[in-house]
Amino acid sequence: MNNSSNNVDAITMFIEDVQRSKSFYEHAFDVQPVFEDDNSVAFKFENIVVNLLKVEAAPELIEPARVGPADGGARFQLTVEVDDVDAKSSELADKGIALLNGPMNRAWGIRTASFTDPDGHIWEVAAKIPD
Repeated sequence: MNNSSNNVDAITMFIEDVQRSKSFYEHAFDVQPVFEDDNSVAFKFENIVVNLLKVEAAPELIEPARVGPADGGARFQLTVEVDDVDAKSSELADKGIALLNGPMNRAWGIRTASFTDPDGHIWEVAAKIPD
């Protein structure tokens, strides 16, 4: 067993509809589920598992904390490194996925574009701007 606390292995995000989210993630990221049941679907990215859990099942996982409302506003963003933000943005658009912003160059040397999944979780694609 690894006692290190410096490696994030999985992130769980709360969703409304398992099948809707499954379809979106398969379509947007070209990934297949590594686990699925009536309450959740999980996808393995290169270094992390993204677990999508129905809101109704979330309290058991986080009690006594409360599940935030869907309209509570963004509190985090997930970033996926890509080789070419413009090409990935075009690919997303071809799949019918609207961008929130970008592609745009950021002051810290990264080119980014952002979009949301069906439950409002914000994803960003990013690439280092060449020197």
